[in-house]
Amino acid sequence: MKRNELGELRALTVAELAQKARDTKAELFNLRFALRTGHLTDFSKIRAMRRTYAQIQTVISEKQMAEEQHGAA
Repeated sequence: MKRNELGELRALTVAELAQKARDTKAELFNLRFALRTGHLTDFSKIRAMRRTYAQIQTVISEKQMAEEQHGAA
């Protein structure tokens, strides 16, 4: 994920990020399924999707911690 895409993630609300995380997790499941069935040829997609999911979760955690410190912002 590029730096500007990470900035776009930080602009989203926690609810939007949670939905994006669910979509990313579903896509990761599909990639793993394709890998096991032999339909996946580009293995780097799994790593990229795992990283994207982790970045979304990190932004969610940052926002939740900020809300705890500063109240509902």
